Amino acid sequence: MVRRYELTDAQRQRIQPLLPGNGRPGGQWADHRRVINGVLFQARTGVPWPDLPDRYRPWQTAYERHRRWSADGTWQTILHEL
Repeated sequence: MVRRYELTDAQRQRIQPLLPGNGRPGGQWADHRRVINGVLFQARTGVPWPDLPDRYRPWQTAYERHRRWSADGTWQTILHEL
């Protein structure tokens, strides 16, 4: 079930090519969609990162991905595409 303000399947397909790969060998990123939805939830509500709902946990993953993608321009590219 897609909740309000979460990525739809169509939006996910549009941004999929823009998302970074799995990083260094052996390291696997957590599901991008879940993490992006967590970041969007935090931005919309202003809730402190540790208080993200369980469906977006762990909060550290969402926070770190937000921080990295803000620094390298990934968020700007994603938001421009959407």
